[in-house]
Amino acid sequence: MKILVVGAGAVGGYFGGRLLEKGEDVTFLVRERRKRQLQETGLVLKSINGDVTLEPALIESGENVEPYDVVILSMKAYHLEKAINDLRPYVGPKTVIIPLLNGISHIDQLVTAFNESNVIGGLCYVESTLNEDGHIIQTSGLHDLVFGERTAENTERMTKLQQAFSGAKGNYILSENINREMWHKYLFISTLSGVTSLFRSPIGPIRDDEFGAATIRSTLKEASSIMRSVHAPLADDIVEINWNKLHSIGHKMKSSLQRDMEKGVAVEGDHFYGYLLRIAKEKEISAPTIEKIYANLRIYENQ
Repeated sequence: MKILVVGAGAVGGYFGGRLLEKGEDVTFLVRERRKRQLQETGLVLKSINGDVTLEPALIESGENVEPYDVVILSMKAYHLEKAINDLRPYVGPKTVIIPLLNGISHIDQLVTAFNESNVIGGLCYVESTLNEDGHIIQTSGLHDLVFGERTAENTERMTKLQQAFSGAKGNYILSENINREMWHKYLFISTLSGVTSLFRSPIGPIRDDEFGAATIRSTLKEASSIMRSVHAPLADDIVEINWNKLHSIGHKMKSSLQRDMEKGVAVEGDHFYGYLLRIAKEKEISAPTIEKIYANLRIYENQ
């Protein structure tokens, strides 16, 4: 399958690199600066799962226009609109778009921009970042990519995707209920990102503090209540599942949103929390903890 990865950052560069390492036909759609950097250094992955330096095929928007079989999207949500415009010439009627963005509202944006049939569900779990040299640094054994039809069907194209992913480093999981998986991750990551950015701390010291732990639980409860109000397919015990998960991860674990704040760059506050609070307002649901998290991020961005 001809695979186009939009961007070559910490997520797209990692999974796209692993597919390229395996020998799949992978091209990266990148901006001029990143293209020059990759041409000079190669795509460098430094990972506890194995280091590798690759020579990827690179294009900029408008170059080598042809439809691809698969498009992997992994940019930050605030880059999505531009990415959609850049992507249009490369998406044909049968192109499968796999979005690995956090949150959920991007699905509607992609369906509106392309077709319902183009967009499947997707998410990933990977602790990776770009260093000052543009190398992808991946620091834990976790490197999961989950995908599936939003209709829950096991289609021929999912079988082909499984074959393309098979043998690449990482865990590539075909989900029979990707909609639930995406909402579950949204709840988990919005809680982790919210509290770590609010307290400017890794998760460990927050959960060790009485009031920090209470903030974790209130965030989980508020967010899940809002999600259920729009019939999100959450498991009945998802609050406890995520509570336990947040207590099982490493003491020094930071969210990518918190790392972005430390770098002084833009964050996905509106995509994560503005979306939830718009629902809360419409449904008249009280969400004081999420309001504080969102205010913290808005004030940060305004400064």
